[in-house]
Amino acid sequence: MRYQLQFPPEIKGKITLPTSKSISNRALIIYALTQNGILPNHLAVCDDTDVMKTALVSTNEVINILAAGTSMRFLTAYLSVTTGTRIITGTERMQNRPIHILVDALRKIGADIQYTDKKGFPPLRIVGKKLEGSKLSLDGSISSQFITALLLIAPTLEKGLQIELKGHIASKPYIDMTLALMNQCGAKAYWYMSNSIQVEPQPYKPTTLNIEPDWSAASYWFSIVALSDKAEILLTDMVIPSLQGDFKGAKEFEKLGVRYKQTPEGLHLFKTNQISSVIEIDFTEIPDLAQTFVVAATLLNVPFKFTGLDTLRIKETDRIDALVQEMKKLGYILVEKGNKELSWKGERCLAEQQPIIETYDDHRMAMAFAPAAIVFPHLLINEPDVVTKSYPNYWEDLTKAGVNLLKK
Repeated sequence: MRYQLQFPPEIKGKITLPTSKSISNRALIIYALTQNGILPNHLAVCDDTDVMKTALVSTNEVINILAAGTSMRFLTAYLSVTTGTRIITGTERMQNRPIHILVDALRKIGADIQYTDKKGFPPLRIVGKKLEGSKLSLDGSISSQFITALLLIAPTLEKGLQIELKGHIASKPYIDMTLALMNQCGAKAYWYMSNSIQVEPQPYKPTTLNIEPDWSAASYWFSIVALSDKAEILLTDMVIPSLQGDFKGAKEFEKLGVRYKQTPEGLHLFKTNQISSVIEIDFTEIPDLAQTFVVAATLLNVPFKFTGLDTLRIKETDRIDALVQEMKKLGYILVEKGNKELSWKGERCLAEQQPIIETYDDHRMAMAFAPAAIVFPHLLINEPDVVTKSYPNYWEDLTKAGVNLLKK
């Protein structure tokens, strides 16, 4: 199935975003590790969180987390400290996403984990048991999900855990989010030095958590406002600052002509004509917003240099390659440099008359490219149902804002 989107001349709407799957999945692991825990309020309703909830109550020997990368990392650590023998697996893509860094770290503190097929990749056979804990030293540039997985189980370890992060620390806001949630729930976890984290052997306590609206989802509405001639959007219950590092993207969108105002109802977005002539952004701390900014900047004809894209190649798809391929269909030639940088200096090629955007089983490809239909009204989004991974009501919310959705 494909969608064609017809945007009205003026976009107006009051949108209630899904709650954060990043916070939800962290909160669920904490809940599962808390005796007589309290189920968090307003858990995200999406594939990734549904998979996590199902896995935590499953009695099956084999746990299939499908395409949920967060669940794979968090559950690998959780199952290592939970009595029983389990096999955790996922989609073909998931079975080709490396996990050896996390497995090696868990083994160093005593975990019993074996690869059932290809070394370094899922599926994994995990025999859960009580772990002592210790000190670990890790490359700071690795995915924050590996670090978070270790942190979340650390309060249950007999000696707690100290993690030293060497070199540049990637996605630090996600680590800060994890530490904040852990401390809210009775743990004692903190930055010991600028590059070391200490977690004391202090168990979680039953705590009521309220999950925030998702800032990654908000970014697509910022993009819609940026690309529209006229637009006003109210994102209900959104607040700045947030536990989520992605809220920092709001400030970056000012460079693309989007302003925001905090109101009692939420965040009011509106369009300005103050657009930068060229932009440079380091996405190290906000990697999930990279696709959104690539689409918005190029379609506004704003040359850019985007760095800090180290983790994009091992997401749901190789996001750097996917962006290069799909933007070429729209007539834009992106230049990639290594695994860390994408730039556009104004180079163009002939755009396809009716471009069909492939989504690569990646929810963010679908949602980031949907606003491109404002500029390319004949554009089609292939396999649009991938949005259920994080924002199941994305297409319905677009229709609430006046977008006409055609199935092709």
